[in-house]
Amino acid sequence: MSLPATFRRPVLLIVGCGDVGLRVARLLAGRWRVLGLCRSRESVDAVRAAGAQPLHGNLDDAATLGRLAGLADAVLHLAPPPGEGEGDPRTARLLQALSRRAGRVRRLVYGSTTGVYGDCGGERFDETRCVRPATARARRRVHAEAQLRAWGRRSGVAVTILRIPGIYAVGRPGGHPAERLKRGSPVLRAEDDVYTNHVHADDLARACVAALHRGAPQRVLHASDDTELRMGDYFDLAAELCGLPPPPRISWQEARQQLSPLQLSFMGESRRLDNRRLKHELRLRLRYPTVREGLLPPGP
Repeated sequence: MSLPATFRRPVLLIVGCGDVGLRVARLLAGRWRVLGLCRSRESVDAVRAAGAQPLHGNLDDAATLGRLAGLADAVLHLAPPPGEGEGDPRTARLLQALSRRAGRVRRLVYGSTTGVYGDCGGERFDETRCVRPATARARRRVHAEAQLRAWGRRSGVAVTILRIPGIYAVGRPGGHPAERLKRGSPVLRAEDDVYTNHVHADDLARACVAALHRGAPQRVLHASDDTELRMGDYFDLAAELCGLPPPPRISWQEARQQLSPLQLSFMGESRRLDNRRLKHELRLRLRYPTVREGLLPPGP
């Protein structure tokens, strides 16, 4: 007797059900059985609305993760590390939970950050470049990547790491430059400016799905679009498209006096990412190949 279709579908566990995780859940609704790890009532409602099944768990509490063993065929890990320290105990707890019943999980996709490279002086490079994290935030990501790749080698699970730059999209909380433009936040003058990298949230969700299907074992890919713009030019373009005044330009010395350490950390790193692996290995055709296609004015 054949099983009902629900039980024949592959099962995906999404860890980190924020904006991108929910976009992935909506993309896979009906094709996969999607479970979403939730730590709050608000996330339970959002996961259900995306067509997925909520599963209570908290990466900061190992006792809540016991149910994860043997549940899923694949895992999409989008949860960030803690906000302090040099390592990522959240990823360690997740891997410990998944290891309690070996053999079910065959693929894991992790959303890391391009901040692991540190400042590259505006150079253009591919995924073979060595990481040189300059902040504790980036070092925590490097630690997470190392744990995942080592676990993949030991367990035989195909681990794919997506290194993600700045995510943007209309309607994404904090995800459109119009908000910053309306505040009048400054950017660096041309002679001090840095190259930044971007990806539309919809394309990132599609990259996650492609990696779940076609990601090579222990492989790193840049989940970035084709844009090559300096940060100030990016905000100038957004202002033009949205009919807003361009941002004020300031020197690096003025930025040190006016901006927060977090803002300065982004302005202190310059790099251009080669994304050929994303397009060739995952066969992903970007819907928003540059920010010009994606930076439409947000609604009122």
